[in-house]
Amino acid sequence: MPHIFLTNDDGVQAAGLLALVQALRALGSVEIVAPAVNQSAVGHKKTLFQDIPVDPVSLADGTPALAVGGSPADCIAIAALGVTAWPPDLVVSGINRGPNMSQDITYSGTVTAAFESVIHGVPALAVSLDNHQATEVEQYRIAAAIAARIAARMLEKGLPPHTILNLNVPDGDAIKGLRLTRQGIRIYRDELVRNGNSSYRIGGLTPSGVYDREGTDLWAVHAGYASLTPIHLDMTAHQFIADLAAWDIEI
Repeated sequence: MPHIFLTNDDGVQAAGLLALVQALRALGSVEIVAPAVNQSAVGHKKTLFQDIPVDPVSLADGTPALAVGGSPADCIAIAALGVTAWPPDLVVSGINRGPNMSQDITYSGTVTAAFESVIHGVPALAVSLDNHQATEVEQYRIAAAIAARIAARMLEKGLPPHTILNLNVPDGDAIKGLRLTRQGIRIYRDELVRNGNSSYRIGGLTPSGVYDREGTDLWAVHAGYASLTPIHLDMTAHQFIADLAAWDIEI
């Protein structure tokens, strides 16, 4: 029976994680190691040379889990280094409350937990729902069912080294289907807010993006499709290497 490892960045008691746990039980045994508190937008933060608390907890349905006082990447790292039996057959991270598309993946704890997994040699799926206000398990059921279908195929087929799949699901129950996509272009609308004499806060409007480029993750979700994007840890700008060589930099 396959062994599936779950984590997230919204915290161990998040509704999206519980929906995912319940959907993936049909595929095999599940083990949960997730942040004790919300760790959204921490990126690929990894805690070194500091204590990382790990405590047993129960999810709302009684499922046992480990709550980690660190980032999503920490959850994967400490599991791989000996806190749990490693490796599992698959790691699934999510379901995130809100989408993780285009440049979002550099900020996302959900996605970077998947990156940490493939660094440790285990294929991974990151899952996000395009709804920042979803707080009930039922709101995640469709996304969890789609994730389970993709996870089943991943268990069958595997992934190339250092490659993850990034799934983003539209909100609601009228999803048109699944599209294989590339990363689109997100437009951030951050604003700096002064908070006292010497403190600042980054706020602003919800990010938008370029939605009319067919084939991108943003286009797919905006059009009502679930988006599945393969992402590789090799971030080299391969197409630019020849142009860079023409700069003729010498030292």
